[in-house]
Amino acid sequence: MIGIDWGTTAFRAYRLDDRGEVLDGIDRAAGILTIPPGGFPAALQEAIGPWLAAGETRILLCGMVGSRQGWVEAPYLPCPAGPAAIAAAVVRLDFAGVDCVLVPGLTARDAGGVPDVMRGEETKLVGLLAELGQAAALVCLPGTHSKWARLEAGRIAGFATQMTGETRAVLLQHSILGRLAEPGPGDEAAFLRGVARAGEAGGLLHHLFGTRALGLMGELPASGTDSYLSGLLIGHELQAVLAEGVPTGPIHLAGSETLARAYALAFTAQGLSFTRHADDIVARGLARIAETVAWSPA
Repeated sequence: MIGIDWGTTAFRAYRLDDRGEVLDGIDRAAGILTIPPGGFPAALQEAIGPWLAAGETRILLCGMVGSRQGWVEAPYLPCPAGPAAIAAAVVRLDFAGVDCVLVPGLTARDAGGVPDVMRGEETKLVGLLAELGQAAALVCLPGTHSKWARLEAGRIAGFATQMTGETRAVLLQHSILGRLAEPGPGDEAAFLRGVARAGEAGGLLHHLFGTRALGLMGELPASGTDSYLSGLLIGHELQAVLAEGVPTGPIHLAGSETLARAYALAFTAQGLSFTRHADDIVARGLARIAETVAWSPA
C-alpha cells in the first residue's frame, strides 16, 4: 500500500508492506499550494509512478489534499472518532485505475459551542492510538496550528487548536515587534522568561506590547526578542490548556525536533511531565486506518 500525507507545504509518501512497515519514502516541498487547478492526478502520478509500476494498487491519502483548496474536499467527521469510523468515512478518488481513497478531517466543538477542525493530524493521532491503546491521554502536536487532543477508549475524543506558530510568524513579519528582533541563536533564558511571563496578570495583548517595552528599555536584547516572544506565546498556549485542568498523566508530545524541544522546555518549566514521540507517526496511522478500509476487490 502507498500512504500519503499531503499538506499545505509538503508532500510525504510511504510505501508500506502488509505489516505497515515503511519500505520506501518520498519527502518533497511540494504541498498543495504548489499544485495548479486540476493538477493533482498528474502530480501524484509523477511522484509515485515507479511504485505503481511495481504493482501497488492501493493508495490512502490524508492532510490538506482533502481540504477545500485540495484535490477533493472530504467532509469532516465529528468526534469522538476512532480508526474504524475514520476508515468508514474515506472518500474515493478516480486515479490511475487503482484504489485511491482520502481520509476525512475531524471536527469538534469547544465549551462555547464554537467548532474546531483538523486535517492530517487525525492520522498522526491514530498512529499514537496504535501505541497507547485504550488509555486516556492528552496529546500535543505543535506546529503552525498546534493541536491538543484527548484520547479516550481508543478514540479521539476531542481537540482544540492554538494558532501559536502562525501568530508568532505574523508578529515577527508584520508587527512592530519584528522590527526589534535581530537574528541570532536561540536564547533559552529569554524563552523561559517569556513562558514565565505568560503566567502573570495582564493578558496576552498586554504581554505582547511588553515585549516591545522591554526592548526599548534595554531589558531584553534584540537577539533574544524572537525567543522571548516564542516563550510568551507557548506559555499562553499552556495557560489555556491548564485552565481546563492540570493533566493527570504525562503529555504525549510529537513534533519536529525544534518545536518539540521548545515545548519540552516549557513543560518542564511548568512542572508538567511529558513523553516524547517520533514526529513521523503519520505512516503508522495510515497503516492502521488502511486495516479497516473497505478496499475495492482486486
